[in-house]
Amino acid sequence: MKNAEIAALFDKMADALELGGENRFRINSYRKAARAIGDLTEDIGLLDQQNRLKDIPGVGQGHAEKISEYLRTGRMHRYDEVMSGIGEETVALMHISGLGPKTVAMLHKQLGIVDVSGLEKAIREDRLTGLKGLAGKKIENILRGIEFYKTSLERIPLGVALPVVTQIVEMLRETPGVAAVQPAGSLRRMKETVGDIDILAAGTAGVKGQEIIKSFVNMPGVTQVLAAGGTKGSVRLEEGFHEGLQVDLRVVEACSFGSALQYFTGSKEHNMRLREIAKKNGMKISEYGIFKGDRKLGGRKEEDIYKALGMEWIPPEMREDRGEIAAALQGRLPRLVKADDIKGDLHVHSRWSDGVSTLEEIAGCARAQGYKYCVVSDHTKSTRIANGLDERRLLKQIKEIDSLNKKLKGFRLLKASECDILSDGSMDMPDEILERLDIVLAAIHAGFRQPREKTTERVLAAIRNPYVNVIVHPTGRLISMREGYELDMDRVMEACAETGTALEINSHYDRLDLNDINARKAKQMGVKVAVSTDSHYLEQLWQMELGLGVARRGWLEAGDIINTYPLEKLLRFCRAKRKKKGKKPAARR
Repeated sequence: MKNAEIAALFDKMADALELGGENRFRINSYRKAARAIGDLTEDIGLLDQQNRLKDIPGVGQGHAEKISEYLRTGRMHRYDEVMSGIGEETVALMHISGLGPKTVAMLHKQLGIVDVSGLEKAIREDRLTGLKGLAGKKIENILRGIEFYKTSLERIPLGVALPVVTQIVEMLRETPGVAAVQPAGSLRRMKETVGDIDILAAGTAGVKGQEIIKSFVNMPGVTQVLAAGGTKGSVRLEEGFHEGLQVDLRVVEACSFGSALQYFTGSKEHNMRLREIAKKNGMKISEYGIFKGDRKLGGRKEEDIYKALGMEWIPPEMREDRGEIAAALQGRLPRLVKADDIKGDLHVHSRWSDGVSTLEEIAGCARAQGYKYCVVSDHTKSTRIANGLDERRLLKQIKEIDSLNKKLKGFRLLKASECDILSDGSMDMPDEILERLDIVLAAIHAGFRQPREKTTERVLAAIRNPYVNVIVHPTGRLISMREGYELDMDRVMEACAETGTALEINSHYDRLDLNDINARKAKQMGVKVAVSTDSHYLEQLWQMELGLGVARRGWLEAGDIINTYPLEKLLRFCRAKRKKKGKKPAARR
């Protein structure tokens, strides 16, 4: 599959065009196409063969021709043309927090800076000081952005790695002689970023590990074989999967598959704690099983290890040595939320703003997911870059949703909006419009560099608005680009608990915001959570799986999450806050 490869080319072209001050419409057309192609679950090469490239949202005739050219020749003439005289390393500077296209262009023109190392050298030599818009604080922020950018390159976002691993695991399951196969490591624990990929397999009776390893190292997408022994194989993948990604496969005997899976899943801290408990009880744990003296107590199944230690099986997402072992010993592990618990997605964008799908398409796809409802939450007027809706257009959308809902049976599209939280904490939509919505989402989209106190007060004002039900992507972070804005999360959560306002776990792979630590804190402070995808393309709805991974790492149960509620209960939750309108919140202790 060349999906990721082609999406990356379109993204780079958009960056290069933006750097050159090109037309905003043209830039956005490349970005939309890149996002849609990157989220495809089908092979783009197959779509090309079937003459279906224009079925991809955001891909018109011109983009389709470029894709076909690349699939046919391995080159894209327009890409070479756009990148001529710029260079990929210069374009990459735009991914550093604090550097926009105008600043990158200025640094390139005035100082000859073409890459990250050149930028770092210029900062060390104090050559940025005095340039337009670059003062001490701004330069400090750029330095922090460089460090964050370099760190982000060392690990792979979960949402990029998971589809790759799923594809490899499916290939291995179809391989003759494979009895069991599972991903392990940080990916199985659903950490937001992962390093190299670990996969574990066991063969059927009489099948040698070397035969399975041979199939693994010869699978499509492998560009380099690093190792190919009797029990372990290691490969690097081509860019169509994820360029340079290393995947390790270990083959173990079926009688030890469970213990090896537990061992290689980790975390290191969790496993160390288990070994301490085993030692106190005269036992020993290894990847081969759990033993008391020479007697093997178990190892075929993962549950054997935990049972022998007198505790419940612990879900992989919880294995971080954060109290889960004590809870398992006492029989009080939470019943973590599952995919089947989710009744609807509370954050989806349509073509009314910066999404690509119609209301009918969203309803159809959400129903196919098994959902009972879905929230259409388009941007409002302040987010101009996203074609945000003003009052007139939002009222028109409300009318259209009402009309569509009359035709739907057993399913409902909910009227909503993702309102901007302005610099003073007010919404960019008047209350008389907000009260006509089923649910109101609120978010900061600008002013990320405000001081901690001001940003906190801004969010608190939104939380106290009687019509705001969910604060979405609450810290504003992007895993690949920037840390979140400075925010007093304790005060935010106190206000949410007090007012009945939920916080979102945004499931988009580059956000996962709230993170697992803050999700658990929300539970402890009595704050409800929404797990939503922020989908702009229907192909992104699958990312609910990533948000649920964060929720499970945060120990959340179905009752902690508002979109596990049946429709009427969800609507009661939203209306309850409005009924409190006019009541003053209790004084902060």
